[in-house]
Order: sequence, then C-alpha cells, then structure tokens
Amino acid sequence: MRTDAKVVHLKTTQDPQPSSPAGRLPVALISVRDQAAQQLRLALQTLLDNADDSLFEIADRATSNAEQNAFFEAMRDLRMKRRSIERSFLQLLFESFTRLNQYEIGKPAQPEVSFDSLELVQNDELEETVAIDTMVTKVINRSGQPLSHLTTRLNVLVSKKIDDKSNPLGPQQLCENFVEACSGLGVDIKVKLIILKLFERYVLADLGQLYAECNQVLVAAGVLPELHSAPPRKPLNRSTTSASSSPAQAGSHAPEYPEEDFHEAFGALQALLSGLRGNALPARNIPSDAVPISSADLMRLLSHLQARAPQQITDEYSLQEQLEQLLQRINSKSGKSRIVGEVDEDVINLVSMLFEFILDDRTLPDSLKALIGRLQIPLLKVAVLDKTFFSRGSHPARRLLNEIASAAMGWVDQDETQRDSLYQKIEQIVARLLNDFVDDPTIFSELLADFLAFTGDERRRSELLEQRTRDAEEGRAKAEVARQEVECALNQRLLGKTLPEVVVRLLQEAWSKVLLLTCLKHGTHSEQWQAALATMDDLIWSVEPHDDAKSRERLLELVPSLLKSLREGLSSAAFDPFSTSEFFTQLEALHVQTLHPIDQPSQPASASALTDAGRTSEPGVSEQRREPSQVQPDAPPAAPAMVEVVEEIVLLAPGESRELEPEPELADSDEALAQVDNLRVGSWVEFQEDEEHKLRCKLAAVIKPTGKYIFVNRTGMKVLEKTRMGLAIEFRRGAIRLLNDTLLFDRALESVIGNLRQLKGNN
Repeated sequence: MRTDAKVVHLKTTQDPQPSSPAGRLPVALISVRDQAAQQLRLALQTLLDNADDSLFEIADRATSNAEQNAFFEAMRDLRMKRRSIERSFLQLLFESFTRLNQYEIGKPAQPEVSFDSLELVQNDELEETVAIDTMVTKVINRSGQPLSHLTTRLNVLVSKKIDDKSNPLGPQQLCENFVEACSGLGVDIKVKLIILKLFERYVLADLGQLYAECNQVLVAAGVLPELHSAPPRKPLNRSTTSASSSPAQAGSHAPEYPEEDFHEAFGALQALLSGLRGNALPARNIPSDAVPISSADLMRLLSHLQARAPQQITDEYSLQEQLEQLLQRINSKSGKSRIVGEVDEDVINLVSMLFEFILDDRTLPDSLKALIGRLQIPLLKVAVLDKTFFSRGSHPARRLLNEIASAAMGWVDQDETQRDSLYQKIEQIVARLLNDFVDDPTIFSELLADFLAFTGDERRRSELLEQRTRDAEEGRAKAEVARQEVECALNQRLLGKTLPEVVVRLLQEAWSKVLLLTCLKHGTHSEQWQAALATMDDLIWSVEPHDDAKSRERLLELVPSLLKSLREGLSSAAFDPFSTSEFFTQLEALHVQTLHPIDQPSQPASASALTDAGRTSEPGVSEQRREPSQVQPDAPPAAPAMVEVVEEIVLLAPGESRELEPEPELADSDEALAQVDNLRVGSWVEFQEDEEHKLRCKLAAVIKPTGKYIFVNRTGMKVLEKTRMGLAIEFRRGAIRLLNDTLLFDRALESVIGNLRQLKGNN
C-alpha cells in the first residue's frame, strides 16, 4: 500500500515558548519593538564604551592596590563579556514583547515586598534593589505621562493586561533585563552600583524621548490618536555637544570626565614607550640642527601618503619608513633638517603596533584584513588630532573600527566579494576615508551612523531567519522525540507477536499518526495519550483468539466503543478516509471470524516480505497469504493473512535516515568535552573543513531533547549540525577553534600595553 502521499501536517497547541515567532504580534507592535531595540542597543553600546573609561578613572583614584586591582579585573570582565551582555539584554527585550500575547495559566501572583521581609534579603541585594527603585522612580517622575500613554496603547494591541511596571519598555522591566544580562559578571556590589549608575545615565536618561517616539508610531498606526502625547523632543547628541556650551545648555548630557583625564591615559602610554627607547625600541637619532615639524605639517605629509597608499597593505609596508623617506626627500630639497616631534612619533609607534596586531589577528578574514589595513593612515591622523582616541571607548573612529570587525566576524574568504553587500559597504567606507578625510574627524561619526544603520538592517534580517531556524529545529526535535515514544509503544505491543496483517498495517500506518499527534499535543503523561494506548491494546486483544464465553461476551461489548475510538482518532489525524474505510471493512470481517472461528486457522510463514498486487509488505514483518478462491455464498470466510513482527518498527520522517556512522566515544573527563560544554549560544567558531576551506558559523541553539548543536552563518541560515560528541572530536583533532568576539581595538590595545609592560619588565 502506498502511503507516501498521505502526509499529515501536525500543529502543536502547547503553550508557546518565549522564543515564539514575532509574526504573532501586531504589525504596529513589531514596529515599536524594533525601533526601541535599535535605540536601546545604541544606548547600551555607549554605556559599555564609557564604562571602561569610568572604571579606569575610579581605579586611578583607588586608595589601595587591592581595590585598584578589583576595578581593573572588573574592566577586563566587562570588556570580555560585553557582547554577551548586549545579546542577552536584547533577547530579554524581545521575549518580553513576545509574552504580551501569551496567557500564563496557573501562575501564582507575586507577593508584594514588605518591610518585614527585607531583613531576609542580603545587604548586597538590598543595595541593588534600592538603587533600581530609585532609578525607576526618577524615570516615572520625569516621563510618567508618555509612559502611561504607551502602556494604554499597548493594552489595545495585546491580549494580556499590562501596567507601567510590566510594560516591556517600562523602566522597571528594562532595569530587570539589564541586571539579568549582567548576572554573569564576577564583580562586587560596588562595581555593580557604578554600572547601574551608568545604565541610568546612558539608557534611562533618554527613555522620555523613546516613549514619545513609540507613541508617535502607534498614533500613525491609528492606535488611540485621541490620546495627546507630547511630541518627541530632538535628541541631544552627547558626542557633538560643544565644549563651549554653558552648563545650563549641556544639562545632564555634559561629559562627566574632563578631557585631561583621557590625556593622562595617553601620557601613561608615552611613559611606557619612553622607558623602552634605546633598549627594546630604537633610540631617536636627532641631528643637532633638527627642527620638529608641527602636527599640522605632519597631517599634510600623512595626507600625501594617504593619497598614494597601495591598494594592498602587506607586512612589508611600513608607514614609519614611508614617512621617514618622505621627510628625507623634503629635507634634501629644502636643505633643512626636520623630524617628527616626540609626541607625534609616539602616536605613530602606537598606531603601528595596533595595526600589527590587527593584521595578525586570526579572527579577521584575510581579505577584510586587507581593507582594514588601508585605514591605518586615516586612524593615525585621527590619533594625531585627538589623543583621547587611545583611551575613550566611545570615540567614533574607534567604534567604527570595532563595528566593522564585529560585522565581519562571520564573513569568510570564500564569499563572493563582488556580490557581498557587507564587503562592498566596508570597501565604500575605506574609499570614502581615503578620498575625503583630511583633518575633519566628524566624517567618522557620519560613517559610523551610516554603517550602524546598514548592519542594523542586516542584523534584523539575520535574527529573523535565525529565529525561524531555531523554531524549525525545536519543532523537528519535538517530532523526533515523539516518534521515538510512538516507536517504543508500538514495539512493546507488536514485536514478536503474530497478528492479522490488516491490524499490523492499521497500527503502523494509521494509528502511529494518532499517537504522534497526541504525544505532540498533550505529552506522554496525559489522559489522551493513555486513552490512545488503551485503544491500541483493545484492538490487539480484539483480534486474538478467544475460546471462552466470557471473552466473547467482553468482545461483543468492546467492539462498538473500540470502533468509535478508532474512527475518532483517525479522523483527528486527518487520515485518508478511503484507507480508513478499507481498514474498517477488513476489521469487521476479523471480528466476525473471531466470534465464529474457522476450523483451520492459518499459521505464520517464515518469509520476511511478500508482495501482493504490486505492494511490498511492511518492513520487519513476515506473512502468509492464502490464494483467493471462489467463495460460495454460504461457505465460511477465508482465514485472515497473518504476519509475525520480527524486526523493530522504525518511523521515519520524509527524507530522514537513521543510518548514522558510529561516533568515537570520549571519557567524561576529556578536555574536549569540557570545551564543548563551555560553548555558549552566540559564540562564533571556525571549522577547518579541508586544507583550503574554512567555515565560520555561530552557535544558534542547543536542542536539548536531541542534544544537537545548531550552527548558522551570518545571514542566520543553518549550515551545520553536530552532536556533543561530534563537536568534541572536532576539538580533539584541532579542526575547530573559537573566534574572539571581544572588541577588536580593545584587544589590540590590550595586547600592545601587555607587550610594552613585558618588554619593560625584561629590561
């Protein structure tokens, strides 16, 4: 019997998970969510950029080495985990929006916190709670009306009643999301409170603007336009606030740390360099009549080199040598001896060291290294103009470099560079800087904003596809586990038994689908699952020989309810009605024969498979058929074809195969298994497929029911699927390595400082 055309589409009605597709939300709500996510992401990035500077300054004022080391460790921990914090915060934001259209049945109400219970809270937790309550109160006092209007509008769009506290964009929810996203930081309460203060300054301070804009989006979509919310105020750009602005004009957006502090950081780098001149670094050979050129003259020389920079920057290219040769040519023509000033030479040395690290970094693809390498002169010019480039994480030029490197994480050299939009975008940025940047660094802010908009669009598309990939894999895993449960139930009842062929086919082809659907919808501990198993048990019992009168009496009572249960089950699974009718016709004959057995029952044959009218028998079944004969009207019915189930029943999805090669087993204490267990969702890895090809992909999900690790490329498309043991084997043979997703410039600067300190310690 052909069954390949009888595809049953199963749809679970279980409670949706937090990662349910965003398509279930109204379009207007999705627009609000995406706009808010983009603004909060930029604000969070600004926070994390400035956190390093704030902690550095506080560490510099520390009263003891232990306290200073604690802040330095906090800086490092925050730097290493900032990507994880960003991802977790945005994921929690998306999940809070998804839950707006989900009912939480049976969830007990959370008790109000009383003063009597506060004594049970640890001091650190109490300090954190008080800080959050204070922050939330400030936002509500400042932006209570637009928040209330936003909550009212959201209640029109969603099925679950929310208030300002449970509003996904409310200050309470955002603070809780941020605290949870930072839960992996190994810092004490003092550092936590500093980070929370930064969250208040860089994220919560602009919530009024965010609420106003979200209200405008909903008004444009026709959601309660009669609610008159204040129009969004024009945001004040912290990075472009004039230094000459009065305190009243700058308000709370005035920079807290003066620029002198940043120059002190550069001075520390200079001190490291000066201590190594003549030892680890070559000493400056300064003629007695040499005159240092001004920074403006140096900028002109660098612009000359910038216009003539090679298309391909290789290891042989040395900017210092090129600049020195250019100066020598100028000196020979003018007859004067000019050199680069000491401060500018230190800047050149530092930038050269940074790019040495960048061009050696294994995280960047080689073809993109060539593009980024061409940015050395523009970034050097920025550093000459602005020494805060080395210490201010929020510097636009520094952020642009970090964003390019971050976006290029999943790019592979096999991609077609001429068609790849990311490569073309980076190429345009490099060309724009080389052609247009002279001495106005605002071009970096413009390019950064443009690149963030570009990567934001790409990220939203990839996140949507990645979410669909996760949902599909989770659904596939649930279906696979359900099929295994059904296989187990069938094999427990059929394996080794000899039964009428029609019953075996009915259970394997039809009732298995009923069981599968029941398992997916209700689970194996439900009454529905037990009822479906009971129906299968009753069917098997009903076709077995029954000689005693009591069994026959029970059979007569059982058959009507059994047939009803079978019909309802097959109908719920949308099984083919023509096949159902055929099954029931044959089943009726079987029950008649069971009540009136023929004189000579048939015996099972030993053949494993026979064909009848072009149909192959079911796998794992041996059967015997009697040749059809001319049946007289009052002759006894022919004996049913009996089959013996001799092999385990295996239910496969269309296109599925379980013939997998056995994987080598590793001991539980093996280091490779520990490396796999340390992998986190969102981690980027590189697989060495063969000598020439490498695959860069991101761990998108770990499917717990099946233990599969799902990897996607930078577009969110699934490219690889591995088991825990399979990944461990890859680690064991060195075919996989983790990609460092911390900020490129920060890694480079940390490496340069570490090398300089090491050289200083050796001298």
